[in-house]
Amino acid sequence: EGSGLPLHEIPLYAFPLLKDYTGRGVITTATYAARAFGVGSAMGLMKAARLCPQAILLPVDFDEYRRYSRRFKEIITDIAPVMEDRGVDEVYIEFTQVAGGQREGGRVLARLIQKSIFDATGLTCSIGVAPNKLLAKMASEFQKPKGISIVHEADLQALVWPLACRKINGIGPKADEKLARHGIHTIGELAARERAWLVQHFGKATGAWLHDAAWGRDERPVVTESEPVSISRETTFERDLHAVHDRAELGAIFTDLCQRVAADLQRKGYRGRTIGIKLRYDDFRSVTRDQTIAEPTHDAATIRRVAGLCLKRVALDRRLRLLGVRVGGLVRLGEEHQAPGGTDGVARVGANAELF
Repeated sequence: EGSGLPLHEIPLYAFPLLKDYTGRGVITTATYAARAFGVGSAMGLMKAARLCPQAILLPVDFDEYRRYSRRFKEIITDIAPVMEDRGVDEVYIEFTQVAGGQREGGRVLARLIQKSIFDATGLTCSIGVAPNKLLAKMASEFQKPKGISIVHEADLQALVWPLACRKINGIGPKADEKLARHGIHTIGELAARERAWLVQHFGKATGAWLHDAAWGRDERPVVTESEPVSISRETTFERDLHAVHDRAELGAIFTDLCQRVAADLQRKGYRGRTIGIKLRYDDFRSVTRDQTIAEPTHDAATIRRVAGLCLKRVALDRRLRLLGVRVGGLVRLGEEHQAPGGTDGVARVGANAELF
């Protein structure tokens, strides 16, 4: 049932339950109902099936996601023109110069944005309002999926310091583990350490950043234009593939990845000079190789040829579970050098908005 209909018009009961899935795909995202069972983004589908077998497995519909993403951002820029795009469902917004942006500490404007998005798309969003991007990002996580949270610098001790260090955008698992080894688990415990101690143990740049982040300091401006660093495509196979025994299948997948990267470059108006590949073996080790060419390209055949040369520089004696192709060193069409992204002044009243 639903054959021939757009994905978003097919009734939910037409899709399979997660318990019936066999394969090695991963979760792109999960609803809040599924998250309550422990299902989350980037989780293997087989593991997710054990946690929540009754969940419905939906295919991705990137065209529809892009359409809603564009509409979401158009609504925001109609209200607050200075906006930094952070992906399909997240932005930073500069409230300072917007009429009414200061009313109730930004809450009035945040409510207007929420209502406008919901009226036009039916989507909810959470908004965090704060003096800078670091705190706005944290605040946007406080009341998902449709709350408004306002954090002032004076709120650090009460609202921010009790949080786990991982709540700071930029602290990943490895840094979190290292902090934990030193007895630092919360942002407050991080703030209690001297800057010099953090520099000694984490290096000059990272140590200074950790100290500033724990104290809610962030001087980054809202960047209204930015250039991507690279464009890539990768796929995890349904079963491990061997470079010799599965050569035809691997070759077709490799060519398709190169063609998709080329199409992405052409659609976005870029060429690239550095072409690379990524492999993940059946023992989960990953390797990458890349090669820089004289003239930037967005030609699929050229990408395929150079990526193929990169493949010759890696061991192919083990089975593969993932293959990826990447093009970096991007330049816009018609430009010899990549133009720097434009920036606005440092945000004094800003916000972070996230869909869902």
